[in-house]
Amino acid sequence: MRIDALQYANWSKTIFEQMREGGVDAVHVTISYHENFRETVLNFEQWNRWFEQYPHLIMKGVSAKDIDIAKKTNRTAIFFGFQNPSPIEDDIGLVEIVHTLGARFMQLTYNNQSLLATGCYEDEDPGITRMGEQVIREMNRVGLVIDMSHSSDRSTMEAAEISSRPIVISHANPHSWMPARRNKRDEVIQAVVNGGGMLGFSLYPHHLKDKGDCTLESFCEMIARTADTFGVEHLGIGSDLCQDQPDSVVEWMRVGRWSKTVDYGEGSADLPGFPPMPSWFKDNRDFGNLEQGLKNTGMSDNEVKAVMGENWYRFFAGNFAPLPANS
Repeated sequence: MRIDALQYANWSKTIFEQMREGGVDAVHVTISYHENFRETVLNFEQWNRWFEQYPHLIMKGVSAKDIDIAKKTNRTAIFFGFQNPSPIEDDIGLVEIVHTLGARFMQLTYNNQSLLATGCYEDEDPGITRMGEQVIREMNRVGLVIDMSHSSDRSTMEAAEISSRPIVISHANPHSWMPARRNKRDEVIQAVVNGGGMLGFSLYPHHLKDKGDCTLESFCEMIARTADTFGVEHLGIGSDLCQDQPDSVVEWMRVGRWSKTVDYGEGSADLPGFPPMPSWFKDNRDFGNLEQGLKNTGMSDNEVKAVMGENWYRFFAGNFAPLPANS
């Protein structure tokens, strides 16, 4: 089983075919960065058209059982998520609405301060807001997973404490391996896994040691050592693959509507445009390289299977459904 917990590709039939060539059974795709509710609904509509056009390649996923169906029918199950809470605007009632539409993940921030929490690029970190506490409880109730990939340290640890269900960092790496503001310090990862949460390892070059020149050996050794520290059962892949996107999309990702000028975050660490991917992970056909690389570190077959998909499958199965009414 192969599950990728984060991609934001320039979707096309070619990419859907590559998913099948790579044996990718499920992908969590970003359908909102800075879009408001109505704009996000339009993105749901676009995906409905793709499901109609390519029913032999992809299908909509809302539960782990859909991954089983996808595997049996040689398709990829597509799960939706937001990298910002902008689709719920300032209306907590929209949390249930977006879950009904098919959203299964929502980040509480994207780099900046939001109405809910603090982003990782802010100088100050006051943590989860009053609205954030209420939204976390509502997300717990309906089965919308809390994702803190772009959030600051205090906010992430507070979210893990407040949430009654496991939370995730869907796409980042340990800060101790590659010091970047988007990568996570050990105490932050520990807070997430203590609650049964998940860390998805990112292949985005700015998150990698030596960026596009990062070796497969270095990346897989990092995963193996993280497993030693935090337990292999909490780890998966969240590649952050942004395949075939034009450089103009980077500006939308980083800036949205909040600034009149392009903001590059960490200066030289976040130069304009998309950086080159490592040669061993260009697209969805390269997941086999990760599997072999993990085996080469000495990880057992069962441990490799866990990281490549089984852990995410178990997490999906336990966290996408609403809580019982008496909870």
